[in-house]
Amino acid sequence: MSNLVIVESPAKSKTIEKYLGSDYKVVSSKGHIRDLATTGKYGLGIDIENNFKPNYIAIKGKSKDIAALKKLAKSADKVILATDPDREGEAISWHLYDELKLKDSDYERVVFNEITKDVVLNSIKNPRKIDMDLVKSQETRRMLDRIIGFRLSKLMQRKTGGKSAGRVQSVALKLIVNREREIEAFVPEEYWTIEADFKDFKATLEKEHNKKIEIHTESEANKILEALTLSFKIANVEEKERLKAPKEPFRTSTLQQMAANKLNFSSSKTMQIAQKLYEGMNIGTETVGLITYMRTDSTRISDVFVKDTKNYISSKYGDEYVGRVKNVKEPKNAQDAHEAIRPTSIMRTPESLKDYLSTDEYKLYRLIYIRSLAYLMSSAKTLATSVELENNGYQFKATGSVLKFDGYLKVYKEYEENEDTILPDFKNYHSDVIVASTIEKFQHFTKPAPRYTESSLIKEMEALGIGRPSTYATIMKTIKDRGYVKTEAQKFIPTDIGFETTDKLQEFFSDIVNVEYTANMETELDQIAVHKLDNIQVLNDFYTRFAPLVEKAFKEMEKKSPEKTGETCPLCGNELVVRSGKFGEFVACSNYPTCKYIKKEEKEITSYGKCPKCSHDIVKRRTKKGKIFYGCSNFPKCNYATWYEPTKEICPNCKNLLVTKNKHIVCEECGYTK
Repeated sequence: MSNLVIVESPAKSKTIEKYLGSDYKVVSSKGHIRDLATTGKYGLGIDIENNFKPNYIAIKGKSKDIAALKKLAKSADKVILATDPDREGEAISWHLYDELKLKDSDYERVVFNEITKDVVLNSIKNPRKIDMDLVKSQETRRMLDRIIGFRLSKLMQRKTGGKSAGRVQSVALKLIVNREREIEAFVPEEYWTIEADFKDFKATLEKEHNKKIEIHTESEANKILEALTLSFKIANVEEKERLKAPKEPFRTSTLQQMAANKLNFSSSKTMQIAQKLYEGMNIGTETVGLITYMRTDSTRISDVFVKDTKNYISSKYGDEYVGRVKNVKEPKNAQDAHEAIRPTSIMRTPESLKDYLSTDEYKLYRLIYIRSLAYLMSSAKTLATSVELENNGYQFKATGSVLKFDGYLKVYKEYEENEDTILPDFKNYHSDVIVASTIEKFQHFTKPAPRYTESSLIKEMEALGIGRPSTYATIMKTIKDRGYVKTEAQKFIPTDIGFETTDKLQEFFSDIVNVEYTANMETELDQIAVHKLDNIQVLNDFYTRFAPLVEKAFKEMEKKSPEKTGETCPLCGNELVVRSGKFGEFVACSNYPTCKYIKKEEKEITSYGKCPKCSHDIVKRRTKKGKIFYGCSNFPKCNYATWYEPTKEICPNCKNLLVTKNKHIVCEECGYTK
């Protein structure tokens, strides 16, 4: 072996090794190999007094992987670090370099924006060294998150019912809580509209004697209705040709938003599927990455893809459908490190891959493919029409449009959100008078801003410049897992503990846990990445501000009293309360530690049938490593166990329990298959 290539993902390593040939061995680090220790002051793994020197240790379970990588590296002539093309990937490469004791002459750093043969081979020919500015930026982010996360989480656990807090997570939760309070404080206002129905279209009252009209009460609406007749004069007709441009290709955030809105995917599900599409799929004739790297804030696409796609559009749809690359305003704090999310080849149509992808993989790939294809198609042309109708001094208006040329809508129509209303051809109308079938009044009430969904919260965070493409899915998952929010109809509703955690953080940390400070911190991390700011200075400035606030909060924050259950302790007669522990909530004596009574919970046990050995119930259990198995409730007296879920049915041959194995109902004892 002359060249050792180290990537992050085992799936990716198999794909790349096929491209590189026998001179290369491709292995996986399986993600990060090291992280900050949990030793030292406050368990941070950071020597704050010594210029924030980090103490890195091997991640639990990774020691064997590191030892194997060291052995392979020693026998290689060259080690090529090919981790992901972002800051996390750069940091992983540096940890590998440091842990494997590599020399500058012994290693190269390459990045793959897509896992295709041409790109992989070209990247191998154009190596570089590790970008230490990117590494410092990632390291600073990790240390900030560790300091804030550990200190504030400990504070929340000690003083409230909250389980954790975080640099971006707590700001995201604050947005949800603020929105909920806006909704609670909102006072609806009544208003009315009046609508004329002409069967083919509807027109709405907008003006009285050319002045905008507002109708606040039913009596006002009735007075207007009394003044109207069913006959309307066509006062004015305007027609304008308008161009409707396609949307830009996907960034991480817009992909997550669209997948949520159109496919009903959570952000974490979207990213899991996108990761598989990026790393490589077996499509019969080859194993290849189907999309470019899925963590990006850029809408830029390569000149090669543009050229190939324009040729494809021209041959399939005609030259009139070929568009151009549009100028797109990038989001706040965009790094533009690599391309937008697009298919690696426009020739790999969704239909041609359908047999090789799962249903969800196909849906997401098709969404990415169609969006990228539509972006390079011509704008749609519509004839926008507005008609003004007059009735006894009141002006009604109707708007609509006619599609004159479909352009990008030829492929993208099913994903478009707005449908156009088509109006009659008023210019060739036989009379300047038109008669309505009905005129009706409608009562309405103003509504508050809607609750956030995953999609709208990600959109808001991106607009505010907080978080990064790689963090959105994790943040959504964390605030749900911590019990800070619940979801109804996909909308986030803060729980009592979500309100409490936010309020306590705002009481003591409003200068830090806010949108502006968090967005500015993202900017500073970006400046570290391009060598414009010193990372130690950034950490010092932060800690000088943060540390006194934490000390004050630990001293002055009022501790939440445990929730009373209404029961009394059978040992000492004091009240029983609900407490939180390592394994969740439990009921115990309020007189702890003097009285250490804990109420035993009677759990309802689900039976999976009767044990074939002793007739006790079969129940679900877990090994020490968390793997599920099914065993006898009479353990250890009876040691019956199986890895497969019992069906409660008995084998007709040997009377053993039948189990579900690989979607078949079988007997493990005699091999009987139902």
